Amino acid sequence: MRAFYDKRLAAEVPGDVLGDEWKGYILKIAGGNDKQGFGMKQGCLIPGRCKILMAPGDQCFRGYGRRKGERRRKGVRGCIVSPDLSVLNLVITKIGESPIPGLTDKEIPKLRGPKRASSIRKLFALSKDDDVRKYVNIYRRTKEKDGKTYSTAPKIQRLITPTKLQRKRRVKNLKAKKIQKAKTEAASYQKLLAQRTKEAKERRSESLAKKRAQSAASN
Repeated sequence: MRAFYDKRLAAEVPGDVLGDEWKGYILKIAGGNDKQGFGMKQGCLIPGRCKILMAPGDQCFRGYGRRKGERRRKGVRGCIVSPDLSVLNLVITKIGESPIPGLTDKEIPKLRGPKRASSIRKLFALSKDDDVRKYVNIYRRTKEKDGKTYSTAPKIQRLITPTKLQRKRRVKNLKAKKIQKAKTEAASYQKLLAQRTKEAKERRSESLAKKRAQSAASN
């Protein structure tokens, strides 16, 4: 394990140091933890622990349940590999000559793919006229329960279907009807308001004429 000491995160190490079966492999250091569970953090150029001020969303700091903008001083381990680590995470970046049993001797199919319609079209080089729903069957899973077979496929996001277009037209028509109804009610209200104002002016003019007639008769 001395070949990994004093190496930083994301550094590549030849796999020959682990044995002859790893000949030709190239391993990349992806992370690690010490005995107390403190994880390595990229950017801290020390082989030991340190306490740094972190905000929600930073590496090694979850930030759930914190106040907005709150920062906390947390303990992390530096990005340099030291003998204090109990776990070291490695990623194979290049496969060597002979496969390793249980690791590189079999190809695991990809279980998840893109869900957005535009991403599926980009992945399979489809046009807008092609049916995207046929291309998610490669990610379809089947399982048996109580003697019945069930199959599930990922739900496609932002898929334009005739039903969706129909709903969009329905919402648009409802909105247009509401706008037309509001305009009609506003026009009728303005008409009623003008009529009431005219009636009020007529009553006022009648009352003023009656008062003038009474004052002229008294004189």
